[in-house]
Amino acid sequence: MSESKIPPNILFILSDQHNAKVLGHKGHPDVKTPNLDRLAAEGVRFENAITQNPICTPSRVCWLSGQYCHNHGYYGLSGPEPEGLPNILSHFRQAGYRTAAIGKIHCPENWIENAADVFHETTDCSVGGRSSEYADYLARRGLTDLEDHASMNEFGEQGMQTIEGRPSKVSYADGQEGWIAQQAMAFMGQCATNRQPFLIHVSLPKPHQCYTPAQEFWDLYDEAKLTLPPNADADLQDKAPHLRATAHHWRYAPWQLFEPKTFEAGRLRKLHGYLGSVSHVDHAVGELLDWLEANHLEQDTIVVYSSDHGDYACEHGIMEKAPGICSDAITRIPLIWRWPGRFKAGHAAAEIVETVDLANTLCSLAGLPAMETSDGKEYAHLLRGEAGEVHRLGVTEFAWSKSVRQGRYRLVYYPREMFAADYPDGFGELYDLEQDPWEMRNLFFDPQYAAVVSRMQRELVDWLISTTRPCTILPAVTALSAQSEFHYLNVVNTDRKIHPDHIRAARHKNYL
Repeated sequence: MSESKIPPNILFILSDQHNAKVLGHKGHPDVKTPNLDRLAAEGVRFENAITQNPICTPSRVCWLSGQYCHNHGYYGLSGPEPEGLPNILSHFRQAGYRTAAIGKIHCPENWIENAADVFHETTDCSVGGRSSEYADYLARRGLTDLEDHASMNEFGEQGMQTIEGRPSKVSYADGQEGWIAQQAMAFMGQCATNRQPFLIHVSLPKPHQCYTPAQEFWDLYDEAKLTLPPNADADLQDKAPHLRATAHHWRYAPWQLFEPKTFEAGRLRKLHGYLGSVSHVDHAVGELLDWLEANHLEQDTIVVYSSDHGDYACEHGIMEKAPGICSDAITRIPLIWRWPGRFKAGHAAAEIVETVDLANTLCSLAGLPAMETSDGKEYAHLLRGEAGEVHRLGVTEFAWSKSVRQGRYRLVYYPREMFAADYPDGFGELYDLEQDPWEMRNLFFDPQYAAVVSRMQRELVDWLISTTRPCTILPAVTALSAQSEFHYLNVVNTDRKIHPDHIRAARHKNYL
């Protein structure tokens, strides 16, 4: 890095399972998010940010590598280390940054650990389990069995990953978000003292269940006055079979742990806990923002806030995130960027952006070479308040289904055999999000929308073909770059695959 140009610090905050509608500045009737509202007012918020995958690990691999799921291959939780696939921590560390990952990291084994100068997993979602430092912190305070992100221990096996809501049995400061914030501030302070640029990934476990915010955030809400989403009791007859089955489970299964043990009371407790957990996360974000300001790093630090995926938050009668491909509540996520004096404060960008875009947008802003293994685009122009399409489509992937956002429409594609028993001629979903933002009317079978369905299915096929990274092609790529290698007559990137742009540039296409 040139000494004449000081590179920006980067604070990338990811929460787990934050519904994009559940923010004060988005007009939610109940939630209290003063710090995220402040961040949005001082920065740029994206109204149509699309996650690449609706569950934790695959989404995080997309965020941190910039690759689509069909290229990196992760569709489930955890897994082996990706061979040769860089991430933003490794890329920025090679450029002289000090790197850290603190919180619920939940990535393939050793992939982030090996790229971070400081690494702490506060849940049990990385290969080494929970950070020994946080485990010791809880043990010294006698809180090991009370910490309740993953389970409500007083209920034994039934309390594992419960959807119920109650105040946490540990304070904010002793819970994961408080400890993560303190560790993050210590790391940033050390870097500032040593005059080292930093990239820190702060991953907050909430508002993912258990829905157990600290007492002060639980107390912000009155259950009797909460507003259910407009589609909470909507007719599901045109919905996907697995969504209908999931909604039936939540309505009739005996999952409630507290009295009254009715569906109506249980979902209000879940919503209470969820909103409190969002406010709990908001407070952690506020601590980090206040620390930057107090330490005169606000002007020098790019702050990004987002989530790995959404939560139904009682939409369609569903209590958590599955089946995630079915709903805009899961596939669209909050995304806010701030860099005072560099980004247009208060701007709301309507363009479609994707999680894979983080890596190369950060590279562009920091003056680093783009990651050739990234499929993402860079959208610095949107951060300056300008307009201009980044993606024709925003695609969320499961291995056997895809959600496609284009303009006002969202299409969900399923292979015909997925629901062959119920729909032998095929099933899909299409929603007009301008007319139906809560997705209560599936237009897929409406003849008036047949042309829209056909067009978007063709767009999806084109997207899959033109974004896939093969191991070899004919004609072979022959030009080496700083981020590529030569292997037996073929030039590939470090992940042993070929960037789609090289295929576009091929002069002879008879074998393509």
